Amino acid sequence: MTEVRVPWFFALIVATIFAVGMALMPHPVQIVAVGDKWQHMAAFGTLTLLSVLAFPRGSLLRIGERLSFLGAMIEVLQSIPALHRDCDIMDWVADTTIILAVLVVVRIGRGAQRR
Repeated sequence: MTEVRVPWFFALIVATIFAVGMALMPHPVQIVAVGDKWQHMAAFGTLTLLSVLAFPRGSLLRIGERLSFLGAMIEVLQSIPALHRDCDIMDWVADTTIILAVLVVVRIGRGAQRR
């Protein structure tokens, strides 16, 4: 069984609910005045970091795969007409890019820590 750090896991759950809620809200509140792709990258960068902290011995590949899948599912759900949102594959690309970037930094950090 994978080690779980409960405080980080709780923060991950809260952040995931917040991110998915904002993504599926028909008219989300503008928290900061930045572009859509930056919002995606901030959300998924945060989710990736919290995932690594919550599951310190977890597979980085599995974390990346599952978060990328979450981003894809959000885009599919945003195609529902009643939500008045846009399904944009480039949003998923932004999500996956930042997930990979954070995981690369974590992998490098773990490698340096072992030395």
